[in-house]
This record gives sequence, structure tokens and C-alpha cells, in this order.
Amino acid sequence: MSATATRPTTEPGATGTAAPEPRPSPLSAAVHSHAVRKLAVLVVIAAVLIPLAHAKWASGTWPDALTVDVSEPLGKASDWIIDNRDSHWIFLYFFGHISNAVIISVRAVYVVLLTLGWAGVTAASTLVAWRVAGVRVAVTTVVSFVVCGLLGMWVPTMQTLALMAVAVTASVVIGVLLGLAGGLSERAFRALRPVLDTMQVLPAFAYLLPVVLIFGIGVPGAVLATVIYAAPPMARLTALGLRGADAGVLEAVTSLGATWRQRLLSARLPLARKELLLGVNQAIMMALSMAVIASVIGGGGLGDRVYQALSSVDVGKALAAGLPIVLLAVVMDRTTASAGERLGAPPAEGGPRLLRGWPAWAGVAAITVVVTVAGRLAGSQTWPTGWTVAIAEPVNQFKDWMVDHLYTGVPVVGGTAEWASDYVKWILDPLREGLQGLPWYAVLLIVAALAWLIGTWATTLTATAAMAAIGVLGVWEPSMDTLSQVVAAVFVTLVLGFAIGIAAARSTRLERLLRPVLDVCQTMPQFVYLIPVVALFGVGRAPAAAAAIVYALPAVIRITTQGLRNVDPAALESARSLGATQGQQLRQVQLPLARPALLLAVNQGVVLVLAVVIIGGLVGSGALGYDVVFGLAQGDLATGLVAGAAIVCLGLMLDRVTQPTARRDRKGA
Repeated sequence: MSATATRPTTEPGATGTAAPEPRPSPLSAAVHSHAVRKLAVLVVIAAVLIPLAHAKWASGTWPDALTVDVSEPLGKASDWIIDNRDSHWIFLYFFGHISNAVIISVRAVYVVLLTLGWAGVTAASTLVAWRVAGVRVAVTTVVSFVVCGLLGMWVPTMQTLALMAVAVTASVVIGVLLGLAGGLSERAFRALRPVLDTMQVLPAFAYLLPVVLIFGIGVPGAVLATVIYAAPPMARLTALGLRGADAGVLEAVTSLGATWRQRLLSARLPLARKELLLGVNQAIMMALSMAVIASVIGGGGLGDRVYQALSSVDVGKALAAGLPIVLLAVVMDRTTASAGERLGAPPAEGGPRLLRGWPAWAGVAAITVVVTVAGRLAGSQTWPTGWTVAIAEPVNQFKDWMVDHLYTGVPVVGGTAEWASDYVKWILDPLREGLQGLPWYAVLLIVAALAWLIGTWATTLTATAAMAAIGVLGVWEPSMDTLSQVVAAVFVTLVLGFAIGIAAARSTRLERLLRPVLDVCQTMPQFVYLIPVVALFGVGRAPAAAAAIVYALPAVIRITTQGLRNVDPAALESARSLGATQGQQLRQVQLPLARPALLLAVNQGVVLVLAVVIIGGLVGSGALGYDVVFGLAQGDLATGLVAGAAIVCLGLMLDRVTQPTARRDRKGA
């Protein structure tokens, strides 16, 4: 692809003529013409529909006649579940057996971890990491487990590890089964796609309520809520790997007379092994991100410690419990990612044969047994209490110092209290009043216009129908409030993320410096962010927005940096040969060619911001987040599920508006 930058005129004293300015490509001209035609059609549609809608609904508020009251049937369903939970066969012989199986599995894993002791668990984890991922990941593993013990969080860490082991196993099994269905059948793939979309966009608080109604407070509900959240990426990646298998290999296997099962086991699954391992990686990360949310319904472990710290706004205790979650996520992420890179690679030349295959695993088991026995003989099954370091007090002292010096009265720039007040006054309030003041049909038209300008009729209808469903559910006003918070936070996230991502793409040193910071920020539980922002900004919509920005920023930075670095070097060389400056290369070559990655960054920023804005209902963000939290706290199925459904519709609309082009390009349309 040729660069659009122009060569500068000849230098003083030089001979020759200036390079001719390149003409716009036919493709870009066609795209521009197509966009103009779409815009003209939208203007005509608006000119016809808006006067008609205004004549019928002059007030602009969502009409009561178009609203469906679902609170009564949901209330009846909730009452029926409560009345029959202890007697109906479906609870006694179906859900009851599932609950018992989960409890037995978690207890069994926890007993194994306690039997191994801290020495055995650390040795086994380190040796497995060394075996599948190398020495560097093994060192990271041993350091991470030692830090968990030093922080005094060994027992909660083992509780979380036991719960996550069962949840991730169930997520992988269910995800693989769904992925097999979607990967082998086009009809099943189309049927599963909206279900997986809903499972990923639906906020955890919304489906915690029906899980609690069915399974009660405790470990089974926490595990199943985690499975619902972590299974979709495994299913998606499994289906992607199976659908993307090399057609030539499959044809060769078929020509050899292989049956359907043989083709699956000997060709499709081996060809999709990297996608399968990536799916396991994503399932682990998603499950760990649910650790704190699951604690709300009795998950226990590290999440319970973080949730208790949130209740008392204790930053020190929250950090002490949040860091082990981050360390577990880093260890599992590095281990599975490195294993995926090594998968299928030939063994290193000259390596000892005993370090390969089953002898290596036998050695891992033998060393683990020896270390475990030695630890038990030493009388130290859990981490020694004398080997702990208390960080809660110094962290709280630092937090108090920041509050005392940054909350208000800072010369020139003002304090965080002033920033929060100005953000609400000049950004959130006008945006909320503007969205709530717009007629509902104008909002639908704007959504349709945005979706159609960068998408197709299908994406336009989906986005518009999702927005209309919010009004039908009767939560238009709080949904506009939530939308205003998401839009404002996404704007700040994208400005900062694109700026930092561009800088990191230009500087390898900056990218290396940012990597550990982004790792920690991306794996830190969402709840942990709420505690310091409440201390610095107070309670309200501002701290929820601040937490959402910090949580979503790492993903935007990473995707932007990777997208700019992956631009075709030939295009950049062509631009440089034409005399383009670095700024021209960025604006006219890198950013246009990285457009799919930038759209993906926008999409991920929207999804992550929406997730934290909803959790912000715990710290006073109001709107749909408050309704979801209220429904969970009061056992009000109607309020919680209606708000959750509205959030799904918002997420679906924002997803289609920000990401339709990339999807269409992948399909080749």
C-alpha cells in the first residue's frame, strides 16, 4: 500500500523538480463516495421520520404505551424458586447434585493443597512452570508464591486456588464442548454467538442474583458464576481454531479414508492446539478476575478479604489481598502463554534425554513428594507466621498522606476533590442532561447513523433494536445516565490510551518500562481500584469513572502499541522515501493501516469501562449499576435482572457501533 505523504519541494540550490503529489487511490475514493451516499440516505430518513415522531410523541420521553412491565412475572418466578427450592425435584435431583459435586471437588482440591503444604505447593508449581515454560517463568512462580506467604495470605490463596482450579476445569470442559459444536456446525455457531455475546456482556452482579436464588450463598454459586463468566472465551477460541484448520490437511486426511472421529482427533484438534491453549489462558484470567465478585456470594478466599477491605475503605488490607490475586494471574498467564509458544516446537538440541517426556514428569512428581515430606517433618504445613510482613499499616499511612496532601488545596492544579467536582459539573452532568433531554427517537436515529456509517444494515438493525429494548424495559432514564458515564470515561481512556500507545510504539524502552505496570493494572481485581479512588475522590460518579479509566487503560495501550508496531514496514519505507516526516508517517500511514487494531482498542475500552461503571454502583455511581447492586442486596430479581438486561443492550449497542467493520472484513464481505 503506497503512502499518502508528499515529497517536499527541492532544497535550495538543488536541481530538479518536486515529486508529483500522489493521487487518491480508487479504493479510498470509492469508500468516501459510499460514506457520502449513506449520509445522504440518513439525512432523507431523518427529515421524514423526525417530524412524524415529534407529531405523535411531542414530549420526547419514552412512551408508556411502548413499555412492557416484566416485574410481575419475574417476581412470581422469584417467589416460586424460594418456595420450592427445598422440595421440588429439579432442585433436589438436579441442582442439588451439581451443588454437591462442586462442594466435593473444591474440598478435595483444598485438602490436596493443605496436604502438600506450602513447601510442596511451591515446589510443584515451580517445577511444572519450569517443565512447560522455562527457567524464567519458574523463577517468577517461586517468587510469587513466596510473596503470597510473606503477605500473610497463604491460606486465603490456597482457598482461591482450589475454587479457581474447579471453576477453570469446568469452564474449559464446557467451553470445549460448546466450541466443538460451533466449530463443526455453522448452524450451531450462529446459534451460539448471541448466547456467548450475552454471557460476556452481562454484568456479574446481574447473574449472581439468580445463581444465589437457586444455589444459595456459598461455594457452589461462586463457582458457577465464575464458570458463566469464564467459559465463553474458551468456547470462542475453540470454535475459531476448529473453523480455521488448514483445508489441505483435512482433505489429505479424508483422502486416506479417516472417519469423522479420526479427522477430529488426528487433524482438527491438533491443528487448533494453540487456540485451545490460548482459550485455557483466557479462561484462567477471566476466572481470577471474578475472584472478588464471587466473594459477594460466599466464594471466600482472597476475594472475601478484598471485599471486606472495600466495606471499610482499608486500602492496605485490600492491597495485601489483591496482590496475591495479581501474582496468581501473572504466574498462570506466563505459564500458559509460554507453553503455547513452545507447543509443537522441536526440543532443544543437546538437552539431556531425562528432561524430556515422561521421565521429566516423573522427576517433577518425585521431587514434589520429597519436598512435601521434608516440610511435614519440619512441622510447617502452612506458611510460618513468623515469616510474614505486614504492609497494611504503611500502605494506609501513605494513602492518608496522599489524601491529606492531594484531596484539596493543592496549589495551581487544585486537589482531587476539585477535579471530581469539575468532572461531574462540566462533563458528566451536561452529557447526562443532553442524553436524557434528547427525544428517544433522536437517540435511536443517532445510534442507527453511527452503526450504518461504519457497518451494514444488519449491524444497524441490531444496534437500534438493542437501544429500543432499553426503552421497552422501562429503564430509559437510568440507561442514559449510565451511557453518559461510559461515554465520558471512554473518551478520557481513549485520549490517554492512544497517546501513551503511540509513544510506546515509537520507543521500545518506554514499552518495556510500561509492561510490568500494565500487567499489574490489567490483572488487579476491579474492586481493588474502587478503594483508593473513593479515598481520593469521595463517593459518587467521579470515583467510578476514575476506576473505570484506570482499569480499561492498559488494554487500550497494549492494543494500540501492537497495532502500530505491526504496520507493514514496506509502507513506512515508502513514506520515508517520499520525504514524509514522522508526524506524516503516523497520521497518513500508521494510523490508517492500524485502523482495525484501533477499532478493537475502542471496543475493548468500551466493554471494560462498562464493567467497572456498573460495579461503581457500590460507591455511588447510581443509575443501572445501583439497580443491579440493589437487586442483589435485596433479593429483588425483577430490579436486578431488568437492569442487567438493559446493561446487556447497552453493551451490545456499543459493541456494534465500535466494531462492525473489523467483523465484516474478517468475513470477507
